[in-house]
Amino acid sequence: MMADQQAAASPQRRLSPRQRQRISRGIQYGVLLVIVVVLALLADWPAIKESFLSSKVAGEGLPQLFTVALKNTVIYTISGFIGGFAVGLLLALMRQSSVAPYRWIAAGYVEIFRGLPALLIFLMIGSLPLAFPGFQIPGEVYGQAALGLGVVSAAYMAETFRAGLQAVPKGQMEAARSLGMPHMRAMVSIVIPQAIRIVIPPLTNELVLLFKDSSLVLFLGVTATQVELAKFGNDQASTYANPTPILVSGLTYLLITIPLGYAARRLEARQGASR
Repeated sequence: MMADQQAAASPQRRLSPRQRQRISRGIQYGVLLVIVVVLALLADWPAIKESFLSSKVAGEGLPQLFTVALKNTVIYTISGFIGGFAVGLLLALMRQSSVAPYRWIAAGYVEIFRGLPALLIFLMIGSLPLAFPGFQIPGEVYGQAALGLGVVSAAYMAETFRAGLQAVPKGQMEAARSLGMPHMRAMVSIVIPQAIRIVIPPLTNELVLLFKDSSLVLFLGVTATQVELAKFGNDQASTYANPTPILVSGLTYLLITIPLGYAARRLEARQGASR
């Protein structure tokens, strides 16, 4: 009799999946809290404040942090994005072309420059005068930075644009051709604008990546007036023997990348809701 009662009561004592999930989540939160507390107790806060949060050292970099470093970073990023946008769109159209050599050239470009490290591209650009004596890229470091960032981003944007072009319904082109519109005009007036609207979120993510990759410009050999955020922070840290400027430069990056990332997610959500 007692065994039957225990068998009947045992299912009632079992935890539901939701209860087990709550307990597991509580344990995870507890472990995380313990780790945070332990790290806070082990950290040398006076040393951290002196080494990473020195307001005096941070103030030494103002206003050049914004008027020079951030300005140059934005210039490098925008110029590279414009170049990558133009070349990437051209490559995407070549990938869609009925002319086989165009497809081969575009496919080879994408595979090569997506497979090479961006750092290697910048080192190669800096060595171009050795291969072509007397050759000068217009704009000096600014032109070299635009070329390096544009060459790398074009390979990724080409695939993004190709996906956008393929996402445009084929009926759009067929309707335009049935009205007597030439193929190229239909692409420029109808298909490409729709494809660009489709790929705006991934292009925004590409802009964020370019903003961070602009730190590679330091390998081109920049002057004090051409430095970007990463180089500026490193130089300031070396001058004052204090890593606070590196942290400040990192926070400045975040002031740009976080809003851009948020905008990309909002655009993706809006596009997903409209479909």
